[in-house]
Amino acid sequence: MELLLPNHANSTPLTTLGFLERAATAYSDCPSIVYNNTTYTWSETHRRCLQVASSLSSVGIQRGHVVSVVAPNVPSMYELQFGVPMSGAILNNINTRLDAHNLSVLLQHSESKLVFVDHLHSSLVLEALSLFPRDTKRPHLVLVDDDAAASSTTTTSPTVTVDFIDTYEGFVEEGDPKYKWVRPRSEWDPMVLNYTSGTTSSPKGVVHSHRGIFILTANALIDWAVPKQPVYLWTLPMFHANGWGYTWGMAAVGATNICLRRFDASAISDLIQKHNVTHMCGAPVVLNMISNSPDFEPLKTPVQILTAGAPPPAPVLSRTESMGFVVCHGYGLTETAGLVVSCSWKPEWDKLPLEERARLKARQGVKTVGLTEVDVVNPETGESVKRDGVSLGEVVLRGGCVTVGYFKDKESTRRCISDNGWFYTGDIAVMHVDGYVEIKDRSKDVIISGGENICSAEVESVLYSNTAVNEAAVVARPDKFWGET
Repeated sequence: MELLLPNHANSTPLTTLGFLERAATAYSDCPSIVYNNTTYTWSETHRRCLQVASSLSSVGIQRGHVVSVVAPNVPSMYELQFGVPMSGAILNNINTRLDAHNLSVLLQHSESKLVFVDHLHSSLVLEALSLFPRDTKRPHLVLVDDDAAASSTTTTSPTVTVDFIDTYEGFVEEGDPKYKWVRPRSEWDPMVLNYTSGTTSSPKGVVHSHRGIFILTANALIDWAVPKQPVYLWTLPMFHANGWGYTWGMAAVGATNICLRRFDASAISDLIQKHNVTHMCGAPVVLNMISNSPDFEPLKTPVQILTAGAPPPAPVLSRTESMGFVVCHGYGLTETAGLVVSCSWKPEWDKLPLEERARLKARQGVKTVGLTEVDVVNPETGESVKRDGVSLGEVVLRGGCVTVGYFKDKESTRRCISDNGWFYTGDIAVMHVDGYVEIKDRSKDVIISGGENICSAEVESVLYSNTAVNEAAVVARPDKFWGET
């Protein structure tokens, strides 16, 4: 047995980019993307992604270059999740809510060679580039337009287009549909660069390999039990960790991707009914907006909704489920490329009252199949905390989808990835007696008042239980006597 070693037939580098090739064959004439009056099939999406990759190569983008995208959830944004890495480049999705200064910092730090810019964000990106030092080379720009542009109140002026080397559709038209896409030499080759939100420090560039993204994506499909050909509504921004891996995952199962430029509760309600949506994702704030919207009618058929990004208040979960949604809850970070802990549901919990079910579902849960280990430890000693649901510690993770490190930041990489093989998340949690993790707060958000640790998320959850409260946020303020209140 020990003589049977890896060979070229059995050790091809893992990559999610092959999912698109398969979708183009297995689901060739099935709808891949639906947006307003535009519909593409999987064979068309495959062709368009190859053309984009081809055009990127023709303008000088090479293996290892960073290509950025500043766009909402429109069809081009979805295609670029494949098209950019198919050219050999590293994909860098950027949060569209950043100001010009922060955007400028990220573009300079990433050394981005080219930026795809949505037409409604062109002035923002141009302002960001104007902040570059004179001796710093600016990236090329490609203008992303879509069929919503004509009806938009904000249009691109003719003078703005001078700063762009081409439009997105021009990139598609000029590209070679028979382009042979650039496969990774090693599955450890970098595939994406995502910047953290900076909740505990300044934003850091998180690098994920083709291998890590493959493991995360397969893990995401298995854990949520996503069936073949679901109808997926893009309420989760794709710039949030590449849509938690579902950008590539939806190609694997031949889904219909319903794109959405702007989040609006009434528009979501209409799209769910019009397209018979089966799955969607969103942070707890999305659940809160939906459950509080007077325009949102109870669902005729159940819709699976996956939430993560912050500890969801139990009252919000309860209200959302009462409308007909089936809520699943998970936990992950930019550094894990998606969700790696989920509240795996137990059948006996179905018999409990609604409020108790919501309380249990608010816990983050247990490790998913793609993660090796999760624990809650004392950050000073590294020892596991008691499984009593009370003892606080830091969440640590170990597994194949954990980041390979922070770009140009050896010190942050060293601090978070310990010598004993754990990734330290900075999230404070408890471990319950049944082995389920429950996040209490970010380490920097814990309020220390008179020597007592107060978890802001717990106070918020209590506030949310009052029906008069729409949204709540609890933060510390300095106090001369208590330290913080």
